[in-house]
Amino acid sequence: MHIQESHWSSASATASGGMVGAAAGGEGRGPGNGSRTTPLRVDAQRNLEHVLRAAREVFGELGYGAPMEDVARRARVGVGTVYRRFPSKDVLVRRIAEEETSRLTDQARSALGQEDEPWSALSRFLRTSVASGAGRLLPPQILRVGVAEDATEADETRVPQQRSQLAPELRLVEQRSVPADEVLVAAADDAGAAQLLDVVGRLVERARAAGELRADVTVADVLLVIATAAPSLPDPAQQAAASARLLDILLEGLRSRPA
Repeated sequence: MHIQESHWSSASATASGGMVGAAAGGEGRGPGNGSRTTPLRVDAQRNLEHVLRAAREVFGELGYGAPMEDVARRARVGVGTVYRRFPSKDVLVRRIAEEETSRLTDQARSALGQEDEPWSALSRFLRTSVASGAGRLLPPQILRVGVAEDATEADETRVPQQRSQLAPELRLVEQRSVPADEVLVAAADDAGAAQLLDVVGRLVERARAAGELRADVTVADVLLVIATAAPSLPDPAQQAAASARLLDILLEGLRSRPA
């Protein structure tokens, strides 16, 4: 799968300095001060970028259940190198999921700020997110939280099958074994997830208030559109065409119809 890397370059560069110290189990920390980090060597920084890029590709193709060995092979480094940067798979999964949530939030804010028409803002957000392959890395707990918050009944059939199967992985991300309902609560309390749900909620409310969005469409539905309209296909051109076609159909389904 080919994920558009340009969207990630700034995020990786920004995050690597502040987060690598924690992710690498202390590598790069200054002496006597656990809160300070020193820049990675050029080769170490390059390896980190390769690992992050590979993780985004592998998790995007296979889901967050993919093993670390697959990430190492895609990055063309030893699995030990991956574990030196990320002492457990939990840490790497959380890193990728947090970056994806932040990217989606930025895309939603951009749509809100640059489009005056409510429907144009919502459709722009969906098109941008789907075109960037966001649905393949959308953290599964975001989908599940959205369903739990917006639906009168937590209907698991509304969650794409691949994402539904990833629910046990959330327990690893939380670093403890907990029931599924506690995972939902923990995800709902996550600041990044809350910001995403809030901004997408504003897009939804604006379009609904303008009479352009079906009254029964929820934030969960919008997030599910992103996940559904981002298939992983081996040919990039075919993948882009399939995503655009599917999104056009889904957008028509979201729009309100004259009585």
